[in-house]
Amino acid sequence: MDRLEAMSILMVAVEAGSLSAASRRLGTPLATVSRKVSELEERLKTELFQRSSRRMTLTDAGRSYIEACKRIIEEVDEAEREVSGEYRSPKGDLAATAPWGLGHMHLVPIAVEFLVAHPEISLRLVLTDRVVDVAKESIDVAIRIGVLPASSMVATRIAAIRVVMCASPGYLAKRGTPKVLDDLKDHDCITVDELATPTSWKFLVNHEQVIAPIQSRLCVSTSEAAIQAAIAGAGLARVISYKMEAAKRAGALEIVLDRFEQEPLPVHIVYGPRTLVPLKLRTFLNWVTPRLKARLTPKLD
Repeated sequence: MDRLEAMSILMVAVEAGSLSAASRRLGTPLATVSRKVSELEERLKTELFQRSSRRMTLTDAGRSYIEACKRIIEEVDEAEREVSGEYRSPKGDLAATAPWGLGHMHLVPIAVEFLVAHPEISLRLVLTDRVVDVAKESIDVAIRIGVLPASSMVATRIAAIRVVMCASPGYLAKRGTPKVLDDLKDHDCITVDELATPTSWKFLVNHEQVIAPIQSRLCVSTSEAAIQAAIAGAGLARVISYKMEAAKRAGALEIVLDRFEQEPLPVHIVYGPRTLVPLKLRTFLNWVTPRLKARLTPKLD
């Protein structure tokens, strides 16, 4: 029995949720998948999962074994990459993820320059506002905005970005510039949400959170759309600072109520813990970190 192959099949089955799903994902007959898992259980002399349910449920022994399998497969993969020269020269496939807006505005231009400088590396970018599970989706490095949850990931803070309120000069000339939070009740607001229309915004007053009611005249699903609506004079919008920088420099938007802004959001580059970091990843980190930091450095004041 090829134990590494059987371990890999078992891991896919657990991730997919069933043997039949693993069979489809691997393009392998269901009988083969079932036989490989049964051979592992026979060798270990224990059940790895309960078969009473339509979905695989790992036993305690199964959970422990899966964690061991992950470590073994990762070590074998790293050993093969080392032998193939991946740790001696920057080459191979690399996958990165970032929030949609940050990715399109900042990461893509940096990535294109990186690929020109390193022709032996191929890059896959996953640009999405959902939180990507880097382990399950085979992501090498992620860019995160906001406070990170506790984890074993290696994280490097590269910037902090503001969330600002802005409006067009034309709108402010017509409706007046808000000076205090109570002024918001007299203004049209542009909110961002996909499920419901927000009725309030949070602010920071004397280091304490304050909730101010607002009147959302327009609710859109993306901050990019909110910025365009604000430029057109539809009202006050609240967005991440780097998304409206160009419009501010062009005189199309002005920042208001900045003394009530929330604490800036941290930006981190994160990747999974490893004994050896492949040269392609180290090269990418060394390229992206200073360039992304420079792009996200505040230029609004």
